[in-house]
Amino acid sequence: MKVNAVADDEMVKNALGDGYDELAVPPHIEATVDHRLWPLIQAAIREIYDPEIPVNIYELGLIYKVDIQDKPDGSTDVYVEMTLTSPACPVAQDMPGWVQGAVFPIEGVGNVDVDVIWDPPWDPSMMAETAKLQLNMFT
Repeated sequence: MKVNAVADDEMVKNALGDGYDELAVPPHIEATVDHRLWPLIQAAIREIYDPEIPVNIYELGLIYKVDIQDKPDGSTDVYVEMTLTSPACPVAQDMPGWVQGAVFPIEGVGNVDVDVIWDPPWDPSMMAETAKLQLNMFT
């Protein structure tokens, strides 16, 4: 089932104004937000969209954890734990590769490992407020 957006990203940004950025963060993400590469990694992940839901996977709440570790050789390894909206997701085999492919080209990134986990199972409460607004879903 394909879900259609009620409002696009630009409409939500205009409606929320300066409060947009904090409302675009999913409530349950665990990330190394103080790392210098976090803004670039976050931006890269926000460019990936679930093909059935017109919201990026970051705001959709599919990214559970982003661990960023500097290595002695100067490179930085990134570990991502993510889930999917359903185990029957048609892109279940592809989406981890999309995340890896989005993060790996960032200058300074060494290894990128992405694991799909199912616990806790995804539900709409994991979405950022901006995603809920885009989909006209209020939980």
